[in-house]
Parts: sequence; structure tokens; C-alpha cells
Amino acid sequence: MRDESYTGPILEIENLSISFFTRLREIPAVMDFSCTVQPGEAMGLVGESGCGKSTVALGVMQDLGVNGRIVGGSIRFKGRDLNSMSAAELRDIRGSEIAMIYQEPMASLNPAMRIGKQLMEVPMIHEGVSEKEAYARALEVVTDVRLPDPERMLNSFPHQLSGGQQQRIVIAMALMSKPSLLILDEPTTALDVTVEAAVVQLVKDLGEKYGTSMLFISHNLGLVLETCDRICVMYSGEAVETGSIEDVFDRMRHPYTQALFRSIPLPGADKNARPLVAIPGNFPLPHERPPGCNFGPRCDYFEAERCDAGDILMAPVSGDDRHGTRCLKFDEIDWDAPIAASIATEKTEPGQVVLKTEKLKKYYEVAASALFGGGAHKVVKANETLSFEARESETLAIVGESGCGKSTFAKVLMGLETATSGRILLDNKEIQDTPIEERDTKTVSNIQMVFQNPFDTLNPSMTVGRQIMRALEIFGVGRTEDARREHMLELLDLVKLPREFATRMPRQLSGGQKQRVGIARAFAGGARIVIADEPVSALDVSVQAAVTDLLMEIQRNEKTTLLFISHDLSIVRYLADRVMVMYLGHVVEIGTTDQVFAPPYHPYTEALLSAVPIADTKVKKKHVVLEGDIPSAMNPPPGCPFQTRCNWKSKVPGNRCETEVPKMVTTAEGHQIKCHLSREELDSMEPVIQIAAE
Repeated sequence: MRDESYTGPILEIENLSISFFTRLREIPAVMDFSCTVQPGEAMGLVGESGCGKSTVALGVMQDLGVNGRIVGGSIRFKGRDLNSMSAAELRDIRGSEIAMIYQEPMASLNPAMRIGKQLMEVPMIHEGVSEKEAYARALEVVTDVRLPDPERMLNSFPHQLSGGQQQRIVIAMALMSKPSLLILDEPTTALDVTVEAAVVQLVKDLGEKYGTSMLFISHNLGLVLETCDRICVMYSGEAVETGSIEDVFDRMRHPYTQALFRSIPLPGADKNARPLVAIPGNFPLPHERPPGCNFGPRCDYFEAERCDAGDILMAPVSGDDRHGTRCLKFDEIDWDAPIAASIATEKTEPGQVVLKTEKLKKYYEVAASALFGGGAHKVVKANETLSFEARESETLAIVGESGCGKSTFAKVLMGLETATSGRILLDNKEIQDTPIEERDTKTVSNIQMVFQNPFDTLNPSMTVGRQIMRALEIFGVGRTEDARREHMLELLDLVKLPREFATRMPRQLSGGQKQRVGIARAFAGGARIVIADEPVSALDVSVQAAVTDLLMEIQRNEKTTLLFISHDLSIVRYLADRVMVMYLGHVVEIGTTDQVFAPPYHPYTEALLSAVPIADTKVKKKHVVLEGDIPSAMNPPPGCPFQTRCNWKSKVPGNRCETEVPKMVTTAEGHQIKCHLSREELDSMEPVIQIAAE
């Protein structure tokens, strides 16, 4: 049973080492890891994929599977050693005192069981409470996680809820037994930024309400800043720096932490004047770690025969509260030295208009009963009167939440779908009605796409070189096999991959390397327009910088028009020349990046900007939380598409927002907003993001 009188640390991990055993070897996943979580404290665990964050969480849950074993150190929960507990004792603690929220909410929900029943099971099994009391508690937590119409929610099946609602139910389930420790493993990765902002705020509020301690695993430093009190940075199985948020963000004392911050687009970064600095080299595989410091081969301050001489232990940083670093030279490095200037480049001026869309619409007709094909037909309005133009050498970002029509537009542009009405002009030639199989080779090679997930776009049974040469063949580049092979090697040079990668299979490449192959293939036919659909969202932070840098460099050399689809406004601010904001098929705002990131905003743009987590303690943000979910494109609201979630609606006289679709209003040259707000109201808006003076 739980000990309510306990007042010590909730979680103490000391010198923890975890290995996985295969037939060939022991693979050390976590080594000499220590961290302490006090009552009511939120600890952020940050690092790239493969650094051991989730392994630590699974170690705490004692759920390492058949091959995983704790080979050293201890994990104590409320003073009791979890390693020495029996299976029955662990069952008692799991789910009642320690709860875990996973990245994918559907993995935690039973698709054949109503939500209410799944929530009620938790206290009925762990605490033996009555069905009536369990229902009352389920109703309370569903209300706590701010879901509309809690009784209807309890009566629903998981598939009837949106992703954000499912994730809230999983959080509600974790809170049903008021656990002392909540482990969150990338809980918002699959969610939209506005939903993520609401879920993060929710987790924070509930942590305070229930006094729950949290272990928050993320690769997003901005999210950790917004949710946690303390942070632990991991690299290749080890904790390399730990301390309070202020210590680590403002007084970092490990080269890896510093390199991580330099590779993310904080306000002030500029693709021409102040480009991001990618971390050189690659993350070491667990069985190929270097001697001494794991980060040594990629470190700017590495000193041979010192940094690689032996194991390096965590050392306390004087003057700060529980701040430690795994670096021998942290006292000798000038941490305030300015960043060695990365190569600034000339801003390229956009050329003539390459692509123009005029009042483009894309509707889908679906049967109301899609399963049996019966019933009336309904129309999904995926794109509504899209009009814009894109120029040579320009990056136009298209932003918005899932379901806003970004990817549908990309499909129409590629010819994978044809338009319902309106026009798309590529070099003044209409292409909206020509499906891809009827397009000539030149048009196909002119419009290419880089996808979100590089794993899905490469053939697993064909070498990298062969796949690029196949694209060259299709685009009719090179007369002979030898000419194509030479061009393929030049494309590998272009995306900064070693030429010997031509003989490798996709499985031998990391995520960032696969994405580079995807980029090489997109540019194989000399593409004029490249649609990059969330091209870096599946990649680690340090790899993101290298891939975005690469896209920019190729764009400068090839004069490509880049349509950059994203929901990450930090990267959009860094990369884009112009930004188009979409909501439910409509363009609600379009302008230069500076215009869109400064008031006046469309109310939806304001909410999007407020939702972006920024990893900088000097940034102050206006807090805007959107209530409700995006309406369905099959049943859009009347009037303004955004009116069901808009915080400014009361400022518009009468019920125009509910009855009339707004017209585009020009607020400055090149800046348009689709909104009923008066010019005075728009001009009265305050900046969402403000950077405090040094």
C-alpha cells in the first residue's frame, strides 16, 4: 500500500547501467546514469534518438523486455529499491503510484471498450473502489483534462475521438489513481502545436493540482523549458549535464548542450546572416563508442590523451544548485565567447513568378456510409479558393494544423490529385487538370517532393546509388549508364554524402542520411519547385540544422522555389521568405515572414505563434490557448472557418463571423488577412513573442 507519510525524494536513480543482450554481444544502452526527482518536481530528460531516454523510463517501470537487464546501480521509488521488488509488488505500484504516458495514445487504449469503462478499471482494480465511485472519479478527471461534454466522452469508443482527445484520455487514465510519479515519453509528438500547447498547459496544471512528480522525456528543449523545473541532458547513454532550467539554459557547462542550442532556430537566427551551426559527425552506435568522452569526436574543445584517456565522471559545477557536468575542461572553456562566425551568405533576391494558383478548390465526394457505399454523398472541402504565387529562389512556408489542407494542395500540385476548380500555372502553363501519369517528363521533374518520413520513400532492397540512377533514367538525364553514374555521384556530393554510400542499402543509413538521399533524388531532374512536406520533423535536432542548411545551399545554387510545409513555426521563421497560414482549407493570412510574425495577426496566426515552444529563457510569450478541436472539413462551420475557436469573435459586431465568410483584407503591401475584425482592432494587437533586453 502507498505510504502517505514519506517525505524524501520520489525517485532516486543512482549510477544506473542498462544493457540489452543479443546473440552477438551485450549492447550498453545506459551507463552510470544518476538523477533525483523531488516531490512535486518536474524533471526533463532531453537528448537525441538512441541516447537512452526511453530506456531509463522503461527501467523505472521495470519493463525492459526479455533482452534488457539492469547491470549496475539502483532505482529507488520513495526509498524502496524497485530492482528487488517481487512481480506482485511491482504490479501494485505500476498504474497506481507510477503511471506512464506513451507517445502514441492509441497504443494505451482498448479500441473495443468504451472510454468510461477503461478509466473506471484503474481505481476498481488498484484500490477496490465501487463502480459508482469509479464513475464519479472518471467524470472528474475527464472534466480536469478539459474535454467537452464529459458524459458523452465516457460513453465513446477511442476511434470516435481526435488524436488530441485520445491523448487527454490517456492522461486522465494516468491520473485516475493520483500517482506520485508520472512518466511522460514524448507525449505530444503526434499532436498539432495548438493541441500540444493545450496538453502541455494541462499537464502543468494537473501536476500542481495533484502534487505529482514528473519525468518528462522529450527532444524538444522548448517544451522542457515550459513544463519542467529541472533538466538532464543525455548523450549516447550517459547524462552529460544536469541542473535547474536556468542553470542549464543560461549557464550551460557541457559542449554537447552548447552544440544542441546552437543547432536549433531560436529567435534571432537568420539563414543568411546567422545560420545555424550543425553538430559535425554522427552519433556513435552503442557498441562503437569512443574511449573516454562519448562526445569527444564531435567536440570543438577535444584534447587528445586527456579527453580520451579514461572514464569521465559527473563533476559538480560550483555556485549552482545541483548543477553537474560530465566534462573535464568545463572550468577552462570560455562559455561566453561569441559563436565562431558561420559563413554568412548573400540574401538571394527572388526571381520571376514560377508558380501561380488562382482560386484553387479541391473537394472530395465521400459516401456518408463509406463502408457499404450507401446513403447520401457528403463533400469534403479540403482546399477553398487558394490564391498565391511563388517566385524563383524563394521559400514559401505553408503552415497550419493537420487537416487544414496543406498536404491536399501538395498532392494537386504534384498531379497525384486533380483540382475541382481554379487554376495552377507552372511557367504560365496550366497543370491543375493533368494527372501525373499524363504529365510530360519535364513537368514531372520540375515539381518534386521531399517527404516527412525518409524511411517510407526509399526501396529497402535497392542500393542508394541505384535509386538515384533510377530517378535520372525516368527524368531522361544522361545518355549512358556511365554518364548517369557520374551524375549520381555528383548528386551525393551535392547532399554532402560520401560517394561510397552509393553501394549502401537504406537500412545502413541513419534518418538524416536517408533524408539526404531523398533530397538528392528530388533534385535529380533539376527540379524548379520542391515541395518539402515536414522534411525535418522526423529528424533529431542536431540533424535538422544540417538538413535545412543543405536545402538552403542547394536552393541558392539551383535557384529552386521551395514550398516548405510545416507546423514548426521556429523553423519557418528561420527559413521562409514568405508564409501562408492555412485553416480548414482556407488561406487565412499570407505575407513576408516579418509581416506574419508581427502584429496585426489573423487570430489563428496569433494562437499558432503563442503555441510554439521556444528554448530561450529571455523570450516572453503572450498566452493564447484555443478551446475545442478543428472542425471536420466534411462539416465546416458556417461563416468564418475559424469562428468556433476564435478568441476575438466578440469584437465583431452582430453575427457576421457566423454567417459570412470574410474577405481578404490587405494590411500592408504583400500582407493579407482573411478576417472580419476592423482595421482598428487589427492594429491594436500586441506582439505574441517578445525578447527581453539583455
